Amino acid sequence: MRKLFGVAALVISSVLTACGGGGGSPGDTKLPYTITLTADKTQLPINISSQAASIGAYATYTTTLYVNAFEGGAPIQGGKDIFACNISQGLDSGVLYYLDGDKSHEDDNGNPLAYRSITLGANSGGNSFHFHAGTKSGTARVTCSVTNPADNQVSSASVDIVVGAATGKPASVIASAQEPKYLGSQGNVSLIRNNVGIQAFIMDDANQPIPNPSAANVQISIRPFASASDASAGARLLSGSQSGSVLQVRTIGGTGLISLSSGPNSGVILLEFTTDRFDNDVSNGIQDPVTSLLAVGVYDAISATPLSIAATTLPGAQVGVPFAYVLQASGGTPPYSWVATAGLPSGLTLGSSGVLQGTPSVEGSYNIVVTVTDSLGATTTQNMAITVAAAAVVTPPTPTAPAQAPLTITGCTGSATTVCQLPNATADMLYLYAFSATGGDETKPVTWNFTPATPAWLTATQVGNNGVISGTPVSPVPAAQCSVSFLATATRDTLSVSRQILVKLASGSGGCP
Repeated sequence: MRKLFGVAALVISSVLTACGGGGGSPGDTKLPYTITLTADKTQLPINISSQAASIGAYATYTTTLYVNAFEGGAPIQGGKDIFACNISQGLDSGVLYYLDGDKSHEDDNGNPLAYRSITLGANSGGNSFHFHAGTKSGTARVTCSVTNPADNQVSSASVDIVVGAATGKPASVIASAQEPKYLGSQGNVSLIRNNVGIQAFIMDDANQPIPNPSAANVQISIRPFASASDASAGARLLSGSQSGSVLQVRTIGGTGLISLSSGPNSGVILLEFTTDRFDNDVSNGIQDPVTSLLAVGVYDAISATPLSIAATTLPGAQVGVPFAYVLQASGGTPPYSWVATAGLPSGLTLGSSGVLQGTPSVEGSYNIVVTVTDSLGATTTQNMAITVAAAAVVTPPTPTAPAQAPLTITGCTGSATTVCQLPNATADMLYLYAFSATGGDETKPVTWNFTPATPAWLTATQVGNNGVISGTPVSPVPAAQCSVSFLATATRDTLSVSRQILVKLASGSGGCP
């Protein structure tokens, strides 16, 4: 009997072990898996300074994510390559990092590598990894999954991380010309292309592309410029059915595209780009302009002569008055790139395209040192003199009147007696220009009056706070209308300002000399 009892006890013990009792592993239970995914921070700033991923108190742009899985109520067993995690949307806004010290997750210089998808082992049923913000605002969705080996069922969890925020208010507009960044004059015999693509980029306060607008939100115009040659004569802007010296286009992803065709003469064409911070819409008038300039060179031929700079003395400037001038080079192989190496007056900057602009803040005589480099790397340096006159004396307001900025007509610089020349018109092409004014009591409307009446081919209308002139000069144009002038007067409350306006038809256009 004793021997039979011992055998029976052994059989019972074997049955218990096979059923999972008496020491079987948790992986044998076939219970369902559950998974969780959490993040320390679900909102990060835009990484505009492109800082590297890191952890700790100073890791402003990095957050830690924690993934855990459970079998029933207990953590799943550990192992290699248990979790699979990836960015399922918003890759432009950030990427994943291990930041675990593993050399295989670093480059040759010890910098952590970025991933769209990663795999993780499980220790006590979980692991952690990191998400690092990029330069574009948006929402990134990170998803992790785990597979139950007992039944091959996949469980997943996601977390959304918001990176920055776009304001939608235009803060800057910059422009760039298509390579080779210059034009050949019409009829040039050197086979230099006489049309080039131009792109305008509009960014908001967070340095994010402006959302796609419903109306035109950037105005491009060929700006008359006293120091430039007459290369703007006969030049025109093109965009679909639009053609002329002033165009308005709508951006896509913050980028607006036009093309520029040259006229018969060589020199420099100065383009002005304007967007409206008020409502991101220039078609209804420009109330809060944000502008920039771009100079595009026009050449009859690619010269084999040495690179040289034309001017040695620049036009005078005045403290507090906007200033702009285009530097010109000859010889070498265009396009040219400019840099000021010394002596720039405070408030002035020199762009790489050769546009010297800004508002001087300190009077005096200056000796500027500029260097120009052509496309083959040849350089030349020259001294240029410029004098900045003292600010004009402004009569202070009467003690009883509230302080107000003087009323000025936007785009018309210089004194009240200086003629304000608008972009040239072209025969048989629509001409459009919107006057705007700044200063005075901005809670009051601005009204416009034009005397004597604008020429027969121009019509003046009031649109909001803007005075808009538009029309098409029809060939042949009477000689008296090849150069027309009139007085534009803006009135806001008790303030009024008038400027003499000049509009010319482009040389050779409609019979004009």
